[in-house]
Amino acid sequence: MRSRVRGLILSLMAIVALATTASAAAPVPVVVSSKLSTESAMIGQMIRLLLEARGIPTVDRMTLGATPVVRRALLAGEIDLYVEYTGNAGFFYNRSADRVWKDAAAGYQEGARLDLLSHRIVWLTPAPASNAWALAVREDVARQAGLVTLSDFGRWVRGGGSVVLACSAEFANAGTLKSLESTYGFHLRPEQKIVLAGGETSATIGAAAARTNAVNVAMVYATDGGIVSAHLRVLEDDRHDQPIYAPVPTVREVVLQRYPAIPAVLAPLMQSLDRERLQRLNERVQIGGEAPAVVARDYLRRAGFLP
Repeated sequence: MRSRVRGLILSLMAIVALATTASAAAPVPVVVSSKLSTESAMIGQMIRLLLEARGIPTVDRMTLGATPVVRRALLAGEIDLYVEYTGNAGFFYNRSADRVWKDAAAGYQEGARLDLLSHRIVWLTPAPASNAWALAVREDVARQAGLVTLSDFGRWVRGGGSVVLACSAEFANAGTLKSLESTYGFHLRPEQKIVLAGGETSATIGAAAARTNAVNVAMVYATDGGIVSAHLRVLEDDRHDQPIYAPVPTVREVVLQRYPAIPAVLAPLMQSLDRERLQRLNERVQIGGEAPAVVARDYLRRAGFLP
């Protein structure tokens, strides 16, 4: 009897030991998440697919929530990696008025420094694009008036250019438009502004494309997917009035200690995502209705990141 009991105990110990060994040997996956926006989810899927292809296991937790939700999840260790936008560091650290966020390189360096020092969060290579608020002019109007930059736009308005802007109440009244007017030396009269209820950029872009109420300029986010198909030209913020919001993967330092290859794996991908490319990829999701994961996989294959 004793020998049977002893044998049973030894068998149970062996099973526990095997289970423990198997658990210890199993690689810990990287939990990849995103904000609710289609761009954030699309880039997040690119990152997840690329990590999987390089032998780094992942868990898909895309479209987790708005910025505060995803940020809290990262700081709490509930997720491991998501794409943030560089200018948001100004809000995270109560320094939104600091001009450092209007310089792409300096803003990236300062945000990366603050996140590493305060939370052991590492900023990886950013995309050479900004999803900041911008003004986009109908292409035919821009060509005729020679508009490339906001300095050009300011001169055009001062010279009597026929401008009707579609924008949101927040854009018109919360300081963004006033800041642009001050920096570039122009002023739009009330009758030159069509303030749309809700103020989604899809509506402002649509108004410019359809020339609704003579609208020829739209408030946009610079990487919006509707810009290309609406034949709009985003004007360059050549005097750096607006903060730079470059997409940047943010990851917990402990995860990089486990998978030190991640920065090198993701750098070429992020460097490939310039403004025009993001506009066209976003167009497929926002206008064409394709799933972010489908567009992500197709782009990785076409760009040579996946076979």
